[in-house]
Amino acid sequence: MNRREFLIASAGTAAAIAAPSTSTTTVLYNDSAVKLDKVRPDAKDLWVRAADLPRINEFELKPQGACRADMCIPVAKTLKNGPWFNLTGFSRKLGQAYVADSGVWSFGDIPVMRGGFYSSRIAPDFAVPDRSGKIVHLSDFRGKKVLVFTWASW
Repeated sequence: MNRREFLIASAGTAAAIAAPSTSTTTVLYNDSAVKLDKVRPDAKDLWVRAADLPRINEFELKPQGACRADMCIPVAKTLKNGPWFNLTGFSRKLGQAYVADSGVWSFGDIPVMRGGFYSSRIAPDFAVPDRSGKIVHLSDFRGKKVLVFTWASW
């Protein structure tokens, strides 16, 4: 194969890779399922349109990075390619677990979005009445082992 034939064949392959997929993909995150009609095919990563990001996980791409509420996470240039965003690459950066099977991608909790009590393993303080009606705070038992049972009638 001469150089010209190689370049023409390579250009066709590159166009096929950059073109959006026609098959639908479903992304599961935080009790919601988002159907995406256009994703960029990739053997190991899920590339979505940056415009779909707010529907998927409430992040929005801004010049300072991927932002959600008042928090922004810097995004490497390798995670963006034109209108496409590497959602699984972003998840790896955040330490977020994900799994894919049969066109469905499921994403776990984003560790940086959790409260500090998850990493410190210290439960937030709360107050409840005991059997006699006296208000008891969890912090009253600091330094002791505590087992908390909860129940709801609804």
